[in-house]
Amino acid sequence: MTREQVEAAAMGLQATTKVVQWGGSDVYKVGGKVFAICGLRGGLSFKVSEIGFVALTEGGPARQAPYLHKGSWVIVDLDGAPDEDMADWLTNAHALIAAKLTKVARRELGLA
Repeated sequence: MTREQVEAAAMGLQATTKVVQWGGSDVYKVGGKVFAICGLRGGLSFKVSEIGFVALTEGGPARQAPYLHKGSWVIVDLDGAPDEDMADWLTNAHALIAAKLTKVARRELGLA
């Protein structure tokens, strides 16, 4: 998956915003909270569940994301997995972060 494809997939998710920060990385947010970072060390970093973290890092294509040691974040090389998997991971990361927003914030963003 290219950075442009990551952007298309991430921006296709409801209420997503993008900023460029941390040395030119594309940072995708929902409700002001980060759910994915593209470009950090040449890969795609994203939030996962605890089970997802184990599945993706133990024998899977991911490793623990640098600088994001808390909260189950992984990084995958952009060419390290099928595009469909990466799109699914972005969708799941978005959902995990959106679920942590307040009910009011979710409602205002059209996520409730």
